[in-house]
Amino acid sequence: MSSIAVDLDAASTMELVDAASAIAAELASRSAPESAAACMELTETLAAASDRQEAALAGFIRVVDGAREVQRWGFPSTRSWLRSRLGMRENRAKERLTLARQHHRLPETTRRWTAGELSTGYAATITDTTTRLHDTDCAKAETILLDMVEQGFSAGKIASFGRRIRDVIAERDGCEQAPEEVARGYDRSWIESTRSLDGGRYIKGWLNAEDAAIFDGTLAALAKPAGTDDQRDLPERTAAALSSVLAGGHKATKITLICDLDTLTGGTAPARLTDGIPIPAAQARRIALNAGIAPLLLGHGNLPLYLGHKVRFATPAQRQVLETLYPTCAVHDCEVPGTLCEVDHVHGWALGHNPTDIDKLALTCGWHNRYKHTNPTKVRITTGPDGRYTYRLLTSRDAVPVHPPPWLQAA
Repeated sequence: MSSIAVDLDAASTMELVDAASAIAAELASRSAPESAAACMELTETLAAASDRQEAALAGFIRVVDGAREVQRWGFPSTRSWLRSRLGMRENRAKERLTLARQHHRLPETTRRWTAGELSTGYAATITDTTTRLHDTDCAKAETILLDMVEQGFSAGKIASFGRRIRDVIAERDGCEQAPEEVARGYDRSWIESTRSLDGGRYIKGWLNAEDAAIFDGTLAALAKPAGTDDQRDLPERTAAALSSVLAGGHKATKITLICDLDTLTGGTAPARLTDGIPIPAAQARRIALNAGIAPLLLGHGNLPLYLGHKVRFATPAQRQVLETLYPTCAVHDCEVPGTLCEVDHVHGWALGHNPTDIDKLALTCGWHNRYKHTNPTKVRITTGPDGRYTYRLLTSRDAVPVHPPPWLQAA
């Protein structure tokens, strides 16, 4: 029989993990005692120990995620690593990653969790509730939810109350000020999707001004009543419109962005959609690069000068070639399929310059397309022997160019 002797005070973290692993392996190989009462006591004790192990695991994952270590081993994201390497299901990987990332924002929850005073289920529920709250609101919500734990409320009840907290904060922000997400830029749009037991799917989220304009411009026309006999309400029609878009039935849909020539070439005057929704100049320039939106340029006196078309960005034949060259997004390690990516002008696009030639195009997902044009000094572009471009996002450890890259100067 093997034995394990560990000095808890002197042992390193690795030695403790090895000892815990060996004990778990031995425990799993043994048969459960015949006494149900004994098994009940053992279950409660082991579950509490497992909660503490989960707390330690969250600390490890937080360091791995913060250092982007998984990219060095060929994984596009920490969640992908948790799924692929550790065999976690999507929801479990998401929960563990959220616990790790929110560790520093919930000091009392973390303290009780690591001390064995709070189960992982309660910790995960509190963390999920407070993830998108402002730090001040997060601290208040944590106090309220921990009090509910002490009062004996179940994790399900706390989750329901947590959703109500988010609703109250959203109502407050909607009345008193614009939601904080508005100031966080493109990166802060979010959508959560959860499958129901009957095979359906629940969807919730928030879109910033730019994404909301695209959402409205694409779905608004498709969500109109189909006739006098159409008894569907607006949410039902919107769902049907979204399904049509996802199925490719919206190919005839066009979104027109109306802007002054000065706006597209660097001015500050806002643009607008055809329904009058204003779009800030910086966002208008990014939207004009989207292959699904045509910019209508106005000269002095609102005289139309030019109406861009999708073919200005890439013909169907060019798109077919690009999808052959780029099975995924041109950004290194991005897994978005090329068939779902946008056509990107590698060296930028400006009116009258940089024509849409096949050897000057690449495919990038929508997020990286916008990242490239808003963070030009943080992207390194290389060309392979086959003419395929590869974009690499520079980290703080990489040498960042002092001057803008040539493609930005050309634009």
